[in-house]
Amino acid sequence: MSLHYPNHKIILASGSPRRKKFFEDMGLSVVIQVKEIEEVFPPELLAHEIPAYLAELKASAFSNKDIGNAVLVTSDTIVWHKETALGKPKNREEAIAMLSRLSGDTHWVYTAVCFTFEGKKTLCNEATEVTFTALSQKEINYYVDYYKPYDKAGAYGIQEWLGLIGISRIEGSYNNVVGLPTQKVYATLKEILGTPSYQ
Repeated sequence: MSLHYPNHKIILASGSPRRKKFFEDMGLSVVIQVKEIEEVFPPELLAHEIPAYLAELKASAFSNKDIGNAVLVTSDTIVWHKETALGKPKNREEAIAMLSRLSGDTHWVYTAVCFTFEGKKTLCNEATEVTFTALSQKEINYYVDYYKPYDKAGAYGIQEWLGLIGISRIEGSYNNVVGLPTQKVYATLKEILGTPSYQ
């Protein structure tokens, strides 16, 4: 059995296989459409303001004609540690540096999801607190070399090996750290389109 909105498509503007899988696991089919943008934000933005800005920026790349009567979903996730935003690492050295600074400390994962429907934008936000145990250099190197986390904010996936052996505490939404605050996404879609039909 799956859920659907018979009169509206959901356009997911993300190349992340994790986000697409989350929608499938919620029973909702999506159409993937990605428009490349330069993900640059004003330097005065802090913490949750950054993904909120970027999620709306991604939505602005789509015209009303692109969206039609569909719901466009755009999102962004950052890791926030000691007043610094950590996005996706560009290379091995940057990934190792990110994990070295997160080792033995607590950080926040912020996600914003922007829903564009009939010319109106609706934003939902999620914040999760994550604590790493102290990681050895060998553990960090092993993870980066074998898992190549270059598509992940903060250079790690909580669902992967490093999350299994290195995370001692999490406060908030686990799925948010994986890549999408699913409960809030589903609740927001219900607010916009109503309860989906079953088939």
